[in-house]
Amino acid sequence: MSCNRCKNIAVYSRKYSGESLCSSCFSNSIVQKTAKTISKNNMIRNGDVVGVAVSGGKDSLSLLHVLKKMSESHNFKLIAITIDEGIIGYRDEALEIVRSFCNSLGVEHRSYSYKDLFDLTLEESLEIRENEKTSSCSICGILRRRAIDFGARDLEVDVIATGHNLDDVLQTFIINLLSGDTNKIGWMEPATSTTKMRKIKPFCEIYENEIVFYAFTNEIPFQSEQCPHMNEGIRTEIREFLNSLENHHNGIKNSMYGSVMRLVHTVKDANYKQKRVCQKCGNQCTGEICSVCTMLVNLKQEKS
Repeated sequence: MSCNRCKNIAVYSRKYSGESLCSSCFSNSIVQKTAKTISKNNMIRNGDVVGVAVSGGKDSLSLLHVLKKMSESHNFKLIAITIDEGIIGYRDEALEIVRSFCNSLGVEHRSYSYKDLFDLTLEESLEIRENEKTSSCSICGILRRRAIDFGARDLEVDVIATGHNLDDVLQTFIINLLSGDTNKIGWMEPATSTTKMRKIKPFCEIYENEIVFYAFTNEIPFQSEQCPHMNEGIRTEIREFLNSLENHHNGIKNSMYGSVMRLVHTVKDANYKQKRVCQKCGNQCTGEICSVCTMLVNLKQEKS
């Protein structure tokens, strides 16, 4: 089978579009689609310092690879930010992969740990949490976002880029819907601007399996070992459900993404819980005290 773009041997079949692509054309299509998303949403501006949240997984390392290519012809700088949650036997491998990959790209890299920032590792947090209804993913997600924000301020970046892909967006939408937290749907835009930091998701219109293939065809090393806590939440079940739908109905994820974005704008305009500023840390939230500060207070009370 020949590539539809250059007639070389095709190695990837994009079922939702009917395209067959060679390795080079496939990689170029990912870069082009990312660039289009960035341009459409004004994600990166001339002279920006972009802090890329790099965990060591396929999404964040592929994003760093794509942005590095783009930075060679555009005026912006990259800094990789890695968060160490303190998961023994898991994070060490990822940190080494990220360090080595950043060195090969010539990208500055900095890491920040939960222990240094919060005086608690994730494992210590799980040991002292009030009950197991508070999942490891919810604790980790809240602390990770705050740690990335801290790193971004410390490095004085203009914008934080994360590797969230189209599948991640759909999964988060369903989680918010099922949990009744519909106000958060209005905060799911691909690019957001807070009082202190812009945050962007350049991969938000790209399927997860395409990012996997991008990493594979570009020989990007990434951590293959999965987080030991990943199956505690509902996200894995939702991922499997959406993949099953896509297997039977090519392109349904793209259609759903378009619907979600229309709902995002509707909910945002009608959102009765306007964002406020946390009285303790100054970050945006819906109440007087943000979820991070509330969680840290509760955890430290349990610890003592």
